[in-house]
Amino acid sequence: MLEMGRRARAASRALGRKTPEDRTRGLKAVAAAIRETASTILDANAKDMDAAREKGLDAAMLDRLALNPERLEGIAASVETVADLGDPIGRELARWERPNGLEISRVAVPLGVIGIIYESRPNVTADAGSLCLRSGNAAILRCGSESTNSSRAIIDAMQGALMKEGLPEHAVQLVMTTDRAAVGHMLAGLEGNVDVIVPRGGRSLVERVQRDARVPVIGHLEGLCHVIVDKDADLDKAVSIVVNAKMRRTGICGSAETLLVDEAVADDMLPSIAAALMEAGCELRGDARARKIVPEMKEAVEADWSTEYLAPILAVAVVDDLDAALDHIGTWSSGHTECIITEDDAAAEKFFATVDSAILLHNASTQFADGGEFGMGAEIGIATGRIHARGPVGAEQLTTYKYVVRGSGQVRP
Repeated sequence: MLEMGRRARAASRALGRKTPEDRTRGLKAVAAAIRETASTILDANAKDMDAAREKGLDAAMLDRLALNPERLEGIAASVETVADLGDPIGRELARWERPNGLEISRVAVPLGVIGIIYESRPNVTADAGSLCLRSGNAAILRCGSESTNSSRAIIDAMQGALMKEGLPEHAVQLVMTTDRAAVGHMLAGLEGNVDVIVPRGGRSLVERVQRDARVPVIGHLEGLCHVIVDKDADLDKAVSIVVNAKMRRTGICGSAETLLVDEAVADDMLPSIAAALMEAGCELRGDARARKIVPEMKEAVEADWSTEYLAPILAVAVVDDLDAALDHIGTWSSGHTECIITEDDAAAEKFFATVDSAILLHNASTQFADGGEFGMGAEIGIATGRIHARGPVGAEQLTTYKYVVRGSGQVRP
């Protein structure tokens, strides 16, 4: 692990000396290599899937782990999108001149070496690696044991492409051991050779990283996402958005977990929304007012308002008004993503001004909480903290800055 850290530090310095065009060329080569080795990667994923089923992993975990030709093409296309992004390194963020003639500028630079610890999503291997390459950072990746074969195959393709293009192969490395002690070494910073840790996975993983890390952490604990159906909501939009927000992919952090319906429209709208959800296979757990309107709902308990299901289960509450919905979100939200469905722009602006989550949407599904959908090509994760990065963490968010001061002989009196 220590040697891996040293190789990563050397690679980050070498990568920083490369031009934006060099990094773009390397990323294009990575995308091509993923396509060229698709059969190898899919064979490796099939082994992971067989082992995961034998271990009895739940449907959400299996969905995250699974690759198919379409998903693998999506991974390659995502790398290409990252390649086409503007290079974030060297951007002049600000410039000013002091009365003494000093010219000061603030310039974007890489973070350095980024450790990414994640569970069963092999796509993170390519997404994280490509975003780090685009932003001039080296990456040390530690995947969950469930995706070891898939991730190794993807890393082999990436490193081979980098070598062919004259870029440091150790700019992207995968921890090859499944021993959990490796995570502890990463969290300790590998003797100063890891600058930032990004956890991507379940609550227990993120809690451990936040508790034990001796270097800064970028990430989120949970995606407890809410959808408000306002009194001025359009019914057709409400049905479509709520079903998509919950059921498109239930195992992702942007999946809606709580539905809040304004009492003024609950009698008219909730039956249609509930019917569409149940037809799609969603279990509903409602408060007393919601169950009075839709008796088929199960009874919600307090724990349902604080549970990230990552499954086809949705908590439902009927609220007095928009203020009550905002209070509910203020009490229970994890600060990830929230949505309001309304035709009243004033209500939407109140929602935007009041709710303090990383991503807020008006008349759009919470499933858009994704770096690719934001035009970032990919993301390492969604950050819910308030320092450094917030929301989707793409290439630009993996930079810091330095000050460059140009003088003409000035000395300080």
